[in-house]
Amino acid sequence: MIGKLDERIEQVTTPFADACQRLATIPGIGEFAARAIIGEIGTDMSRFPTPAHLASWAGLCPGNHESAGKRKSGRTRHGNAHLCTILVEAAWATERTHSRLGSRLRRLERRMGTKSGPKAAVAVAHTILTIVWHLLAHGGAYQELGADYYTRREEDPEALAAKLKQKIESLGYTVDLRPAA
Repeated sequence: MIGKLDERIEQVTTPFADACQRLATIPGIGEFAARAIIGEIGTDMSRFPTPAHLASWAGLCPGNHESAGKRKSGRTRHGNAHLCTILVEAAWATERTHSRLGSRLRRLERRMGTKSGPKAAVAVAHTILTIVWHLLAHGGAYQELGADYYTRREEDPEALAAKLKQKIESLGYTVDLRPAA
């Protein structure tokens, strides 16, 4: 019976093979996850004018419950539970990869605290969904930016050195910057 179902799924997803292959190039997304994502949102992105619209429909955008200037809750809204589950699992799968998404997950976990793994996974799932929207709306292939993307963004090494020197001096140390030989 499982073999018959696998054959039927293969038949039904044949028209979307190109889109499935493009989505499978994203770290954390395999062939099964790509088929499930396409099964949930389809390939026509004209329904969602921007990636933010798709994230809102899926329920992966952060909540904004605020009253009197106080932020009460940041829980995500209700959305497509199947799509959210697939994307959060894909986000967890990136943790051990040497990719930009894996690096983002680890950075968010460090920044948010020790028990923040699920929050970071939802944030990375949102990022993955944004990438999915761009791949399906504009075509093309996924371009991996590398695990060092966030540390490489500092264009000017001298400005980075000055910033780090200022941080170390604020801790009470004296720093003398000399270029390496």
